[in-house]
Amino acid sequence: MWIGVWLCLCASLVSATAHATETVQVAGAQFPPYVVKPDSADASGLLLEFLAALNAIQSDYRFVMRPTAIPRRFRDFQEGRIDLAVFENPDWGWQGIPSVRIDMGLEDTEVFVAASRPGRDQRYFDDLSGKRLALFSGYHYGFAGFNADPQFLKLEFNAKLSYSHDSNLRMLLRERADIALVTRSYFGAYLEAHPQEAGRFLVSDQVDQRYRHFALLRPQAPISGRAFHTLLEQLRANGQLERIFAPYGVTVRPAAAGSSATADDSD
Repeated sequence: MWIGVWLCLCASLVSATAHATETVQVAGAQFPPYVVKPDSADASGLLLEFLAALNAIQSDYRFVMRPTAIPRRFRDFQEGRIDLAVFENPDWGWQGIPSVRIDMGLEDTEVFVAASRPGRDQRYFDDLSGKRLALFSGYHYGFAGFNADPQFLKLEFNAKLSYSHDSNLRMLLRERADIALVTRSYFGAYLEAHPQEAGRFLVSDQVDQRYRHFALLRPQAPISGRAFHTLLEQLRANGQLERIFAPYGVTVRPAAAGSSATADDSD
């Protein structure tokens, strides 16, 4: 009898091991509205909604946010503290870092914003020279050739750097800066929270860059690029991506006809 019990116990342990859930550590760096206050008990943002949706459709993987910082995320990725970085762009300092790149089919834009003034129109954004720019420290901007070095931005573009888009917009209203750069998704969320300020800003028609969001996966991560892509497409097909991102002005591209789960295994 004891042999039978022991065999059943062993079989149960083997079965449990075979179906163990793999934890995938996902980078959470301050990037409103995608990630807000990642180190806080009040952490919020689109990333947490996205991870909850991924966890809800399967049980093989548990996606969890691991707080990091914009400059530190590269080291955390290379040293294995994070497995996956999402809402990224390979041009944002990832060159030369081995990764599996998955196009998420999500697009956002970065726009120029100024305080609204009589006679000020779209021509105000044609020339940045001589204007004080309010920028988010650590971010990569197209107009600067994606060079995020603070001293370069201060010297070349008279930049004022902060860790808050709210602060940068307030600098415009207080005439401490002339132009701020924010994502369209963030600015939409800001105006929704502060509707009384809608008429106080002028937003550029031109964009600094279009964010074609990628997921960057560590080559030794517990999930493969193909498996992650498959889960992503399930969320696209069931409407969850549209539900999460569309309200913030993020474009959710439809799945291509006949597409399969693919990833770019490039360094």
